[in-house]
Amino acid sequence: MAREQKAKSKMEQAKGKAKEAIGRAVGNERMTAEGKAEQAKGDARQAKEKGKDVFRHG
Repeated sequence: MAREQKAKSKMEQAKGKAKEAIGRAVGNERMTAEGKAEQAKGDARQAKEKGKDVFRHG
């Protein structure tokens, strides 16, 4: 389960980064903001999983 969540966070981060770059390239502020939000969601999920790892291995 944890591995799936980590993969999902990486996917969200990559998808968000791409969406942000495309939004900037075409001048679409909404797409840029959505990309940043997806990256933040991926970052939060990754931090949550890292926290779980600390308690598992700590």
